[in-house]
Amino acid sequence: MTAEEIKRHRVESILKEILPEAFAGLGDERIRGLSVTEVKCSRGRSNAKVYLDKSFLNEKEQGEALRQLRKVGAYLQNHCKQSEGWFKAPIFTFEFDYQLEQVSRIEDLFKQIEGRTKPKEDSQYES
Repeated sequence: MTAEEIKRHRVESILKEILPEAFAGLGDERIRGLSVTEVKCSRGRSNAKVYLDKSFLNEKEQGEALRQLRKVGAYLQNHCKQSEGWFKAPIFTFEFDYQLEQVSRIEDLFKQIEGRTKPKEDSQYES
């Protein structure tokens, strides 16, 4: 791992910790309850894609939360700069994380496959 990659990973982990703190200081209940699942910074660390857990919001609330987050982007950048003493903070792009849903679907599929194959295997051993 290069020094640049190490710095990028360090910034990502710091942002993953301080963004929920910044969310807590906002007036919108939907945003206050959001948790950050992942942060991915660009190579130059000038942009950051922030993935959020969507489990407590319906689709309408998700859209409203993303709209609000776009509006308070400058506040979030200032919060990060002040709390970490940075000269600049990345520009944030927010998305909801669908990876958890995909993992649970895959696990369900494996359970279905396991359920279909078990009786066949058991019947072979019983004979």
